[in-house]
Amino acid sequence: MAACIQTKNDAASATTQNDTISTHQSETMKNLISIVEIPAADLARAKKFYQTILNITIDEMEMAGTQMGVLPSDVNTVNVVLVKGDDYKPTTDGALLYLNAGEDLQPMLNNIEQNGGQVIVPKTEISPEMGFFALFIDSEGNRMGLHSLK
Repeated sequence: MAACIQTKNDAASATTQNDTISTHQSETMKNLISIVEIPAADLARAKKFYQTILNITIDEMEMAGTQMGVLPSDVNTVNVVLVKGDDYKPTTDGALLYLNAGEDLQPMLNNIEQNGGQVIVPKTEISPEMGFFALFIDSEGNRMGLHSLK
């Protein structure tokens, strides 16, 4: 009987501890994803491609022999980095990253092919509530997506 009482107390303590951890994570983690690295075979080409289609400035840096192009972000966003290094290979397989294309993805999609990419799925409605998506291959050979509400 004492073992049963101890087990119940341990379970209650573990539940309280898990609730505390969960609350702490929700206060500090605005996103489940923290950093996204997009492989690049040619960093200059990838930087030009993404600067043009996203209409942003990408800063370059190097860390331990790996070249990086850092996309703008703030405290509440996911950090996105273009990466050229021995361990990074562009691919159409694996995880699919959807970029936020703002209000309407079509203007961004219109810039894909003229900047060295390839549209593989045109603007397509998901549902009236979820908006639209499109898929493309970037200048480096990565399969990527765009998402917008209109």
